[in-house]
Amino acid sequence: MAAPSHALASLSASKFRPPRFGLGGSRLGELPGPDGDARAMATVDAAYQAGIRFFVSSPAYGAGEQRLGTALQRRPRGEFLVSTKVAGPDAGESVRTSMERLGLAVDLVFADATAIEASYPVLDELRHDGVIKAIGVASDDWQLLDRIVRDLELEVALLAGQYSLLDQSATPLLDRCLARRVSVIVSGILTPQVLQIEQSSDPATIRARRISAVCERYGVSLPQAALAFPTRHSAVTSVLIAAATPAEIRADAALVRQPVPATLWRDPELLRLVS
Repeated sequence: MAAPSHALASLSASKFRPPRFGLGGSRLGELPGPDGDARAMATVDAAYQAGIRFFVSSPAYGAGEQRLGTALQRRPRGEFLVSTKVAGPDAGESVRTSMERLGLAVDLVFADATAIEASYPVLDELRHDGVIKAIGVASDDWQLLDRIVRDLELEVALLAGQYSLLDQSATPLLDRCLARRVSVIVSGILTPQVLQIEQSSDPATIRARRISAVCERYGVSLPQAALAFPTRHSAVTSVLIAAATPAEIRADAALVRQPVPATLWRDPELLRLVS
């Protein structure tokens, strides 16, 4: 669980550094009808009021992209970062369409890892022309991301899962990103094993209950520790939180604001359970 030896590299060395926490927009498009529009925009407003200044969108989020843009248009553009995603050779058109839906310029564009060979040349040109500030790659496969980060000039890698309190299998990717000055964003942190630890007897949930018991001795909840853990690796600049209601994002933001004692991370039992 300790940071790698070369994690002493300056955090400011990253070529593009998103804020520590961001709102993933995937659930904003799930809310139906006009009430869904209002709830989605209220959720974005609640995130903004809680201090979140990084918002992640995608054409795949349906109405979520437009809802996110409508909410953010009321905010000073220089105060936040917004991203979108592309998945093929029509990357330029996809970026332009996302900007139209958002009503905003985007700072960062993620390419799907399985299609980045087709997307990258177009995104590289957009970056060179100043249309976007940074290129990222997204996947739930850390080994695929590792190869891409090795071979391409990127600013950001977005990893879904595989680096958390319960799973550090992606550590080699994070170490490479640190060496390459690539910022890592992780998502999928608040998993069912973290949020519903009493409702299952599978091995991962049993382990989560043991970790939770250690955390409670320090006055820390398991979700609180789960949100704090990833940024202990110096490559991880941001953790994404998904929410569909103002109450949900406020609760998550409250967890983020609560400090985690440094002594927890040095606890011998926790070290055995997490490593």
